[in-house]
Amino acid sequence: MSRYDEVGAALEQRGFTRMDFDLQKIRDLMDVLGSPQRAYPAIHLTGTNGKTSTARMIDALLRAHGLHTGRYTSPHLETVRERISLDGEPISEDRLVATYEEVAPLAALVDARVAEPLTYFDMTTAMAYAAFADAPVDIAVVEVGLGGAEDATNVIEAGVCVITPIGLDHTEWLGDTIEDIAWAKAGIIHAGATVVSAAQTEEAMRPLLEHCAQVGATIAREGSEFGVMRRSIAVGGQVLSLQGLGGVYEDVFLPLHGAHQAQNAAVALAAVEAFLGAGAHKQLDPDLVREGFAGVDSPGRLERVRSAPAILLDGAHNPHGMAATVSALEEEFAFRRLVAVVAVLADKDVSGLLDLLEPVADRIVVTRNSSARAMPVEELAQQATTVFGEERVTVAQTMPDAIEEAVVLAEADLDGELSGVGVLITGSIVTVADARKLLKR
Repeated sequence: MSRYDEVGAALEQRGFTRMDFDLQKIRDLMDVLGSPQRAYPAIHLTGTNGKTSTARMIDALLRAHGLHTGRYTSPHLETVRERISLDGEPISEDRLVATYEEVAPLAALVDARVAEPLTYFDMTTAMAYAAFADAPVDIAVVEVGLGGAEDATNVIEAGVCVITPIGLDHTEWLGDTIEDIAWAKAGIIHAGATVVSAAQTEEAMRPLLEHCAQVGATIAREGSEFGVMRRSIAVGGQVLSLQGLGGVYEDVFLPLHGAHQAQNAAVALAAVEAFLGAGAHKQLDPDLVREGFAGVDSPGRLERVRSAPAILLDGAHNPHGMAATVSALEEEFAFRRLVAVVAVLADKDVSGLLDLLEPVADRIVVTRNSSARAMPVEELAQQATTVFGEERVTVAQTMPDAIEEAVVLAEADLDGELSGVGVLITGSIVTVADARKLLKR
């Protein structure tokens, strides 16, 4: 086993999905590491959907302006290295090993003083902050893991905070209402911060505004200070006209699909403007903005991995995310036949997902993903049958069988004419990761 594989195994032993919302442990680890998170400014993102795509857009825009960036996102699709990016590229195996070997002995000191050891996410967060300081980066772009106030990333205390759309998800940890969840996510907003918020429901916006008032933060809101003015579908994505904090940016090509990605782009632009000091009297260079957006990608977000039939991967895992995916499918793809492969985690609003998917999917193939939290196939099949009807549901015990069956169903009775025919693999980031490993070989 290589040293890189040994490090991966050591991280996994901490419990890949174990939750322990105790900021004191990560604070103690940061202290003994010399507070690397204080070595650079940061943009910190929370919200229910769109965080990773928005973080990747912010990263690309900052790099177009000549800055060295560190980006921390989760979960990963193929390798833990994806979580920690330097200048837009996943950290190398050697650098990840070196960073782990710097952090691990000090983490052991913290572990020895507490009842529950640091989690997998605590460790990768600490490694990201240490790697960014060692690089060094000019700015860190950091996505929360879950929530905000008690998330390990929150030791960053960023000067610019981004709130993507807030919906119901992770209710077992964050609360049963949008308002409760918004209060949890507002916790990343620290004294004097500048906040950039996507359009929110009144129930979500009220806690954000109250928290900003409490800590003396300023807030820019989509629909008031910035937003999408126009968008048109283009080959491989869309062309946008964006109202930023510093003016209008025309003819921005974004190589991603859906109105939700246009919204993410507006939020990302405003965040970068806020960080670089653009506003009423200063606009960013429009050519650099176009350059940044043109280079964006977001794996696992309506990502096309095969043609004839088209196979799309999308990590929608809650009703809010699925609504955005379905809207993009209807607007930009117009499949005459679409077969969905679905595998979900057991703690999600599965009926809500399936209700939204049903009008656009002719057939559904249910299976399970590799997560220990995956919903059993038989249980998912029962829920799918309730929504789709028995004749439209096929059961496959493994992901390879599910993909193969979906392709057969998509191609059936078409006499070789495969235009307008597609397969959508969705329901969870884990589902997308599993399918991607099979289809990207």
